[in-house]
Amino acid sequence: MIRPAIGSVIARAWTTLANLLVIMVAGHLLGAEGLGAISLVVLAITLIQLLNNVVGGGALVHLVPRAPLPALLRPAYGWAVLTALVAFAVLQLLPLVPEGLSGHVVVLALMQSFYTIHLNMLLGRQRIAAYNRITALHGLVLLVVFAMLIRMPGGASVLSYVQASYAAFATTLGLSAWALVQRAPGPAMPAVAGLLRRMVTQGLHVQGANAMQLLNYRFAYYLIEHFQGLAALGVYSVATQLAEGAWLVPRSLGMVLYSAVSNESTAERQRALTLTVFKASVAAAAAALLVALLLPDAVYALLFGAEVHGVRPLLACLAPGIVAMAASQAYSHYFSGVGRNVHNAIGSGLGLAATIGAGLVLVPSWGTAGAALTASLAYAVNAMYQSWRFIGLTGASARDHWPGRADLDRLRRLVGR
Repeated sequence: MIRPAIGSVIARAWTTLANLLVIMVAGHLLGAEGLGAISLVVLAITLIQLLNNVVGGGALVHLVPRAPLPALLRPAYGWAVLTALVAFAVLQLLPLVPEGLSGHVVVLALMQSFYTIHLNMLLGRQRIAAYNRITALHGLVLLVVFAMLIRMPGGASVLSYVQASYAAFATTLGLSAWALVQRAPGPAMPAVAGLLRRMVTQGLHVQGANAMQLLNYRFAYYLIEHFQGLAALGVYSVATQLAEGAWLVPRSLGMVLYSAVSNESTAERQRALTLTVFKASVAAAAAALLVALLLPDAVYALLFGAEVHGVRPLLACLAPGIVAMAASQAYSHYFSGVGRNVHNAIGSGLGLAATIGAGLVLVPSWGTAGAALTASLAYAVNAMYQSWRFIGLTGASARDHWPGRADLDRLRRLVGR
């Protein structure tokens, strides 16, 4: 498991770095308000993806080893188109993105829907190397094209980011489609009765959890934009991007864990893999946050622009929740891999309740610091629920979650494969 995990970490490290470089360029040339506008564009595309992924999302990873690919692709593509039409109608009614960008957001979301379907198919086939190469190239194209466009005469605008996104999304869409057809599928499988119902059922559980989790992550964006303005949102978005960079290793390990658990039939092995990922994830996130907190705030202003200040205190407020969500990455991918996504949905729902309740009180009063504290509270609530359910379902004890020599030995054996 660790070999593909190393590749995933490298790919995600580059993607994270590329995104940070994009933010740096935007921060210097567009200022804090430009960063805030870009964050709203990205958030809108992500919200549309939540609806698309009911059929075309992570549930495909679970179903790919169990059903013929054509039977999965047809409803996934159809649902993506329907989702785009619904999103276009909604954006005509609700001002969720900067003026004049709603059409671009819908088209980009549709492109992302298609390539997400392809990437999930690759992941379900355990073609993790292809998945990693394509996602890494996506980040490179976005960075290079954005840096070129924004420095052209009249190019210092949010539209340059949108145009760079077109280039990156088109590249990813083409390469993911090519990779999907390059390797012949496995043995023909009979049609699965009630496949569409299974796709929707699995997808609703997964996306129900993801929708609430996204609101945990980003509901504060709308509160900050409403009460504090785009400039404050721009600063907060930088802090969250940096803090969530600590999830690089947890998310990479979680992706590989999901694939491994989905293809593993032994409950004891599933539990052992999850506990190993849990411990490695928490340790990696804590170490990354420590480095980020040691940097003075002046360094962040130098990197992201003079208008971006006050990042370090926000990181300190976010840190406890970031570590909690690093643990949650292991639990979430375990529950998804064994088809118990309902627990992810419940955990996210509890976190969302904490987000709304605390956010409506703390953000108007304390601004971005209140948003960061709200996020930490919500993440902790989610992780505590998932930990309780994991222990109840697998029989793992609290002691099993503490690192020991057995974990090091297990990691050495996995690395040596």
